[in-house]
Amino acid sequence: MKKWIAVLFFSLIFVVQGCSKEPFQPINQHQSFVASVNILEPSIVYLDSKGEEIATWRFDKAYTGATLIPYDRILLYGHQLHEVDIYELSTGKKIKSIETGIGTTNAYYDKEAHRFFLSNSEKNTVTSFDDKGKKLGELSLVNYPLSMAGYQGKLYVVNYKAPVLSVIDMETMTLLEEWPIDKSSSGLLIVEETNSLWVGGHGTGSRPNQTVKVLDLESGKLTKEIQVSIMPVGFSKCGDEVYVTNHGSNELFACNVNGDVLWNVEVGANPFAVEHFNEKVVVAGFDDHKIYFIFEGEILNMIETDHGPFQLLVREV
Repeated sequence: MKKWIAVLFFSLIFVVQGCSKEPFQPINQHQSFVASVNILEPSIVYLDSKGEEIATWRFDKAYTGATLIPYDRILLYGHQLHEVDIYELSTGKKIKSIETGIGTTNAYYDKEAHRFFLSNSEKNTVTSFDDKGKKLGELSLVNYPLSMAGYQGKLYVVNYKAPVLSVIDMETMTLLEEWPIDKSSSGLLIVEETNSLWVGGHGTGSRPNQTVKVLDLESGKLTKEIQVSIMPVGFSKCGDEVYVTNHGSNELFACNVNGDVLWNVEVGANPFAVEHFNEKVVVAGFDDHKIYFIFEGEILNMIETDHGPFQLLVREV
């Protein structure tokens, strides 16, 4: 009997060791990249400024999003996962897991506050952590907190399933204001030059949204609506230009900071994400599994990636 117990014990050790993952391919700390976070085949593909692959990390977990934590970490979350994981880029190793319960919808890191925030649709909360992962505070919101953006100590949070945008004090995690917005809003961008907050969205029912709402950053009042295309949900800004992806019409719009449209181009199939990297605009096509590099409205390059590129992350060193 003792012999069989010993055999079983060592067999279990073998199985556990056999299933353990080696660290992912390291990313040099001095390497700039744009990373495609793919959710149909959970993975991250890191690309350099020429669109060439630096590394690919493929996961067994169903991660649905990520955020970078300066200067060498990446936080990964999944809506159906009970924890978020933090990896060190330069070693490829997981260095921390934080229990959250299921329902994490978004992660946002604020460079000024040196904190990251997690929104949760099951608990309808936003939780703050210091940059080491220590929990600092939590606040209950309305219904399905999703998109987040921060500015001068305030966190702006869209409640996706309610016509409410919550304004939160990052330090105290207290609710400052609630502003009326459209239900099913998604995507936020702060434009300092005009002291405004740009809000995108899907629309509801059979009426897809076709405008970006511009709110005064102090009062929350609607100051302008920018006519774009169908379902503007992704934003990025570089200098005095703002880029907007319209995933309902497969288009990218470029505007100045006043909301005047400069140019637009058809790009990708179901594009959600847009970023600016190395003087180029980068767009992820969710349904065609391609990353597009664009310069002044012209598509320069198309890169195949894993299935379902849903988010883009940029690190420029």
